[in-house]
Amino acid sequence: MESIQEYGLLFLYALPIALVLLWRSWSRRRASARNLSALEENRKAGLVEPASLHPNIDKETCIGCGTCATACPEGDVIGLIDGRAELINATHCIGHGACAAACPVSAISLVFGTEKRGVDIPMVDKNFETNVPGLFIAGELGGMGLIRNAVEQGRQALEAIRKKDGVGKGGDLLDVLIVGAGPSGFSATLGAHQYKLRYRTIEQESLGGTVSHYPRGKIVMTQPVQLPMVGKVKLRETSKEALLDFWTSTAQKTGITIHFQERMESVTRTDGIFVVKTTRGEYRARTVLLAIGRRGSPRKLEVPGEELSKVVYRLVDPEQYRGQRVLVVGGGDSALEAACSIADEPGTQVALSYRSESFSRAKEKNRLRVEQAQKTGKLTVLLKSGVKEILPDKVTLDHEGKRIDLPNDAVIVSAGGILPTGLLKEMGVKVDTKFGTA
Repeated sequence: MESIQEYGLLFLYALPIALVLLWRSWSRRRASARNLSALEENRKAGLVEPASLHPNIDKETCIGCGTCATACPEGDVIGLIDGRAELINATHCIGHGACAAACPVSAISLVFGTEKRGVDIPMVDKNFETNVPGLFIAGELGGMGLIRNAVEQGRQALEAIRKKDGVGKGGDLLDVLIVGAGPSGFSATLGAHQYKLRYRTIEQESLGGTVSHYPRGKIVMTQPVQLPMVGKVKLRETSKEALLDFWTSTAQKTGITIHFQERMESVTRTDGIFVVKTTRGEYRARTVLLAIGRRGSPRKLEVPGEELSKVVYRLVDPEQYRGQRVLVVGGGDSALEAACSIADEPGTQVALSYRSESFSRAKEKNRLRVEQAQKTGKLTVLLKSGVKEILPDKVTLDHEGKRIDLPNDAVIVSAGGILPTGLLKEMGVKVDTKFGTA
């Protein structure tokens, strides 16, 4: 009798455990099938090329714990398939790096480029110093386009700079010349001011660097950042204008000095001293921090008529195109955002031309926005097309082997920029092309 009771109690306790295990197994199989389906759909759509820094997962080391997927702020970049982590939505990845930090067995490394698409990255050490002693690179030029990462790199680079021999010891030399007032340059400038270094920050345009070029109203995704002289700043999701207003007020409150409309022309190093020539003068400095963007010179179409005044290479204000017939060229986020922003203006007729078969380099939210604009008739999308000629009143394109003419008042080319590799090599900086490597 006691044996029967013991078996009964054992069954009573074991049943819930067995049910839980069965439910977990079923849930994992279901999630695995869902992730596999999403991965296959993305492969068919050509959405497999990450925009920049992204995780490379070692399947042999991965234990399938899923902490990487949970840690990702974007939520759906990584998923488990057959008990191993996979990069499911590659184009959603924006390089947070939280997945690599969360992995308990170091199965994830962060890499640039892929086997098919190389990315030029200037070589820097852990302190963001190049092979040229005293020359530092932080932010977008070094491959870190995410605002939070760029801010942190600028802060860390300045910390390394202030420890260099001679820095902060006085004399006629600048301790550091900072080129660029985007997120990394702004952060470094705050640090230089905090430590009372002799510094000069130059910016060829306006405060914010690349951020200032974003279309009006663009939502900037970021996370809490640590700014010198300010401390921890909690910025989650805010507009371009709000972010620039915050930077402007911070600059005024802290008293930092930034020289706008001053462009760097050359940097040379002799006997350990940098000579920096700009459009306003010449400076001698112990160190130089390049906090410039990767865009460099805008990439041109090299077609007849591109010299017409109606052709521009970035969108400033969608309102100026109200009532016009506009062609946007490109397949990245800037092109999609420009096309949709202009399409929302009354009376516009907007076409978006891209040479590939899908917008694989753009974020999902921008792709969805394009799809919605296309469904409502606000936007005409011409994939697998290229501009052949630009005329005063129209544009000629090759669309899947067929010539088409579009009535046109304005052309916006958002085809990215040419990395200033030549400038870096003139300075002696080594540049490496990454094909899916760290």
